[in-house]
Amino acid sequence: MTLPRYKRIVLKLSGEALMGDLGFGISPDMLKYVAEEIRSIFDLGVQVASVVGGGNIFRGIAAGAYGMDRVAADHMGMLATLINSLALQDALEKKGIPTRVQTAISTHELAEPYIRRKAIRHLEKGRVVIFAAGMGSPYFTTDTAAVLRAQEIHAEILLKATHIDGLYDSDPKTNKDAKLIKNATYMEVLSKKLNVMDMTAISLAMDNNLPLMIFNVNTKGSVKRAVCDGDLGTRINN
Repeated sequence: MTLPRYKRIVLKLSGEALMGDLGFGISPDMLKYVAEEIRSIFDLGVQVASVVGGGNIFRGIAAGAYGMDRVAADHMGMLATLINSLALQDALEKKGIPTRVQTAISTHELAEPYIRRKAIRHLEKGRVVIFAAGMGSPYFTTDTAAVLRAQEIHAEILLKATHIDGLYDSDPKTNKDAKLIKNATYMEVLSKKLNVMDMTAISLAMDNNLPLMIFNVNTKGSVKRAVCDGDLGTRINN
């Protein structure tokens, strides 16, 4: 039996990861796929928390660039993450995995408010906890929220599951010779402004020595490999 390297992790899912082949919204097939990926480590006894972005529905930064008030746009983005979180909860529970959604904004009819001790207790009882609505404050991304929650619940690593294989030395979409970076330090990411996570998230992870792993969630079995092998995509630490 393959043994996990970590007891408690935070899995950061981009909203775009839930789109699948769609140009917008949530792909039912992708939801089922992601739920199965999470189940592969849940069945190993790993305590799993997740933070889901909202870019497949609404992105506050993009809306702000078009003239919308940034605070209002970011609040709309928080609601988008709640929609994604509820969808992921439904997909997980269909696979028999108990879950709780906790939000940083008040939506009592839909989910629990975020309470750190309660979140930890849910994890200890074998429930997947999904953190929605970022940090509940505008101007902060869900990447930063994921790092913060990982620190608060004492996760051993933050896994960022995205649609690229990891961190490259240049944009692989425009440069076919771009090289994958297997290991990087926080300072390298910050000084070179490597755009894998926002700089606030990287700085917060560095200040608290939280390891990060960036990998492509579209590769079947990638989540289990990230947790068990630890050799996937790009690892960022000191």
